[in-house]
Amino acid sequence: MNPLRRRRLAIILSLLAGVGLAAALALSALQRNINLFYTPTQIASGEAPHGQRIRAGGMVERGSLTRSSDSLDVSFVVTDFNRSVTIHYRGILPDLFREGQGIVALGVLDANGVVQADEVLAKHDEKYMPPEVNKALKDSGRLGANP
Repeated sequence: MNPLRRRRLAIILSLLAGVGLAAALALSALQRNINLFYTPTQIASGEAPHGQRIRAGGMVERGSLTRSSDSLDVSFVVTDFNRSVTIHYRGILPDLFREGQGIVALGVLDANGVVQADEVLAKHDEKYMPPEVNKALKDSGRLGANP
């Protein structure tokens, strides 16, 4: 084989290897950072993976909020009006967090079916509801369309 062709082939192969490595690294980073949304019904039925970061959301049940007297630990129940799931959170809840309103919690589902949240997101005005929560509630027949 001609030395010029051999050099060109080596350059093309090294470029392809570099592009392949970059694509593999990008896909690996995306796989680790993906947070899939699960409704309380999906979590209760075992569809949500244990030990993996997920987003869980729904309406906070009235009367379910309990605060620890000596720490920032908070526990509350989220429902999609079919099933419910308990969420434990350590920290200060958002100012707009209220019972009877929609939230999304980011955390890990433990072996007991409790979401150990490290972040809680509350809706930011009266009309807004996270799209996943809105869809889950509409599917359950408990909520009309939100603008």
